[in-house]
Amino acid sequence: MGPYNGEKREEEKRKMGSQSAQQQKGIIYAAGAYTMWGILPIYWKWVEEVPADEILAHRIVWAFVFMLLVLGVTKRFRQFIGEFVNLFKRPKLLMSLTIASVLISGNWFVYIWAVNHNHVIEASLGYYINPLISILLGTVVLKEKLNFWQYVAVGLAGLGVIILTVRFGAIPWVSLSLAFSFGLYGLTKKLLNYDATIGLTMETMLVTPFAVIYLIMTGVHGFGSFGSISMLSTLLLIGAGIVTALPLFYFAKGAQLIPLYMVGFLQYIAPTISLILGVFVFGEHFTSTHMMAFFCIWVALFVFSVAKTKFLVQKQPKFIKNKSAKVS
Repeated sequence: MGPYNGEKREEEKRKMGSQSAQQQKGIIYAAGAYTMWGILPIYWKWVEEVPADEILAHRIVWAFVFMLLVLGVTKRFRQFIGEFVNLFKRPKLLMSLTIASVLISGNWFVYIWAVNHNHVIEASLGYYINPLISILLGTVVLKEKLNFWQYVAVGLAGLGVIILTVRFGAIPWVSLSLAFSFGLYGLTKKLLNYDATIGLTMETMLVTPFAVIYLIMTGVHGFGSFGSISMLSTLLLIGAGIVTALPLFYFAKGAQLIPLYMVGFLQYIAPTISLILGVFVFGEHFTSTHMMAFFCIWVALFVFSVAKTKFLVQKQPKFIKNKSAKVS
């Protein structure tokens, strides 16, 4: 009896250690994705002479080409072909991947337009709102549970977002479009639980025909930028495939390994970097109202990061503790 219990405990420890290692990997992947997204405004500013819709089309096409190269290097091209053949025999999977493709394409377009029309701070706000959408979707759809202090963190972040939103004096459509499109995209990826590399290739593949048709039409009618701009800008348009696919690949891997609420809060990395770029590099106006709002958000991040420590768990209100005890 004794040796058996000891082996069982050791097995449980190994499982917990494996889960912890997987979660750490997920955090690294997600944090890497958000860091790359944070510095992306610099890249789009370099090609701001090209209209946003044309940049989007190039972004889709070259991302697909890059993902095909990745599959070739990793010797998974045959697997992709097999998955592609079976895709049309699985209508639910096809529908889910199509929805993901549409959501992320719309998100890309709005973001490119915002950056190249000097709305980097507003875009940053959108990605500050997004974690709230992710948390909402995680708790409502996936039934992910938060403790009291995590709810406090959500409330503080929400307060910061409300301060900024109210001060705009109008519906911030850029911010809301970015927040909802990416929040729903994250949920779709979580529910799919599909191979990250194959899934991303499928997503870009599904919208590539439309992007190619658009680029051909712009070329035929003589208002396409490809070939008529500088060599550097042309190379940057091609490179858009790499800067698009790489962070999305990291995000997909991370979303599979960590809870959606954690994905949501790691997202604050990207808008923080973008905000700094918007204010200090691109010279957009940052007011005292922005300062108050972002202070609330940073306090929220701190509370969230320590929400599961033993000290704060013990400091939860009694009614929360009692509720947790009943649930368990």
